[in-house]
Amino acid sequence: MTQRPFTLADLEALRQWDTPTICNGLELVAPERRAIGFTVEPMVAADRKLPPIVGLARVGTLRAREAPRGKVASRLDWYDYVAEADLPSVVVLQDLDDRPGYGAFWGEVHSTVHKALGALGCVTNGSFRDLDMLAPGFQIIGGRIGPSHAHVHLVDFGRQVNVFGMQVAHDDVVHADFHGAVVVPADAVRRLPEAIDLITRREKVILDVCADPGFTAARLRAAVQRSGEIH
Repeated sequence: MTQRPFTLADLEALRQWDTPTICNGLELVAPERRAIGFTVEPMVAADRKLPPIVGLARVGTLRAREAPRGKVASRLDWYDYVAEADLPSVVVLQDLDDRPGYGAFWGEVHSTVHKALGALGCVTNGSFRDLDMLAPGFQIIGGRIGPSHAHVHLVDFGRQVNVFGMQVAHDDVVHADFHGAVVVPADAVRRLPEAIDLITRREKVILDVCADPGFTAARLRAAVQRSGEIH
């Protein structure tokens, strides 16, 4: 088993916060990543009511607009690759087509298959379909919704991908919800809860002043000066 600076319990703990809050925490514990490591385009969630997903990245690329012109990645080998994760996973698939999402890899069958393989969900710039038939609890954060799978096929897997500006490598920790997704550095996983607690306490000072019937701009100024940077 791979040695990591975090456990399953540490990953599960991060599911209590939405992805923007995780990004806020990373600004404290990994300030060098303040402007990198997250999706930067609007995305569509299969189910906004599902909780955030956090897991080890299983990465791959696909195309769908045209039939394969050469060798393609084996879908069965891909399944083995996803299944090999020793912790829950998040599949991250980059659609390489000039028009990403022309055909959907994700739908009833693949959501069910990947849930059985241990994946909590996926993040993709491609499309998905079968909204009423997706595997229960399997979250999809995608670029669009579409009706057909066209010529969808895997091109490669296991190599770094880029989904809407978020570069993801094999085994990276990915946190995602209906806002989008972010890569969490391995050494930041256990430091995030304390950072988020600090941010929450800072924000509460501001929120309490704004909710007070005696609110004034002067009181807000004083509260901001006491609390430090807020978001």
